[in-house]
Amino acid sequence: MEKELSINNFLEHYPSFGNQEISGRYLSFEEIQNSLEDLKSNFTVIEIGRSFLNIPIQTIRLGSGNIKILAWSQMHGNESTTTKALFDLFNLFRFKEDSELIQNILKKCTILVIPMLNPDGAARYTRENVNGVDLNRDAQDQKEVESKVLRSCYEDFQPNFCFNLHDQRTIFSAGETKIPATISFLTPSMDKDRSQTESRTESMQVIAAMNEVLQSFIPKQVGRYDDAFNINCTGDTFQSLNTPTILFEAGHFKDYLREDTRKYMALAIFKGFQSIGDRTYLNHKIEEYFNIPENQKNLYDVILRNAQNDGKVVDIAIQFNEKIKGKRIHFEPIVQEISGNISKFGHREIDCANKEVKLPTGKFINENDIVATILLNDEQLSIISQ
Repeated sequence: MEKELSINNFLEHYPSFGNQEISGRYLSFEEIQNSLEDLKSNFTVIEIGRSFLNIPIQTIRLGSGNIKILAWSQMHGNESTTTKALFDLFNLFRFKEDSELIQNILKKCTILVIPMLNPDGAARYTRENVNGVDLNRDAQDQKEVESKVLRSCYEDFQPNFCFNLHDQRTIFSAGETKIPATISFLTPSMDKDRSQTESRTESMQVIAAMNEVLQSFIPKQVGRYDDAFNINCTGDTFQSLNTPTILFEAGHFKDYLREDTRKYMALAIFKGFQSIGDRTYLNHKIEEYFNIPENQKNLYDVILRNAQNDGKVVDIAIQFNEKIKGKRIHFEPIVQEISGNISKFGHREIDCANKEVKLPTGKFINENDIVATILLNDEQLSIISQ
């Protein structure tokens, strides 16, 4: 007999609700259309606007409670992990509707989700929208139609909490360590003095509640972003309007397609809903938030250690550049740094044991070279390992 759903066994239940139709890093409106149609039999799905290229921007509404939570994803078109996590949660709310935990959230909360704010950027796998504008820096000017759609949604819905959902690069570690920040959080500032207001305190407490749970599954893999104020950012703007706002960032775990990370992100978002619904976040102290280590840029994707290159023994750091080819993301390894001793860490480290390294052409390796494969003492070695 299946155990009753709880926060502690959330990942045990995951195979029964994870959305199998949505996967990979490339995620356009076309890829989520069928899943959106499926949701209409359970939830209210409404078009709230159109992108610059006339692609629908839709919301999914869940629950009927007095506490209103607004969440939006793919504000940056190439940041799809949180969108995948949201569709996993939509299935959870559909398939486990008899669960006491689910019923309590839906009774206490009304949740409004924009799963894809920037469909034009998503189709092109770009951070910016089709006009080259970063929507997360357009909160004040609102030059772009997508920014206007989000602001209008915020003003109409008048949320009590906002969840701003993103992906982060693989370079980030949780503090001064070699451990990747698989999930990161931020409660944005509301002014240049980073004032400790009631809304900021509440968002810190919700983050503390989520972090407590995540530590049981990904210990020491949760990071915190610097809270320097930028009123042009959406989170800072909504926080300045006294709405507790939380930035979520999905980072690296084990696979570059982030199918593992999506599970932990789904857990974090779900715990956020639950702690807000039953107000247990109020049991947490702001010190718990500040105890989360601040993100550092400590990681490369690959480091070749002790490589003999052009007569010198060096370390060679490689970072993957994400390129879209036929609706799939390909990882292009580019040499970022060549040094006698690189102090940063690699998600993958290869000890070349003082052996000679070259490009397949026979040339020695230089910064900015693309190195999908190298020759290590004339034997081919693949750099891409997913």
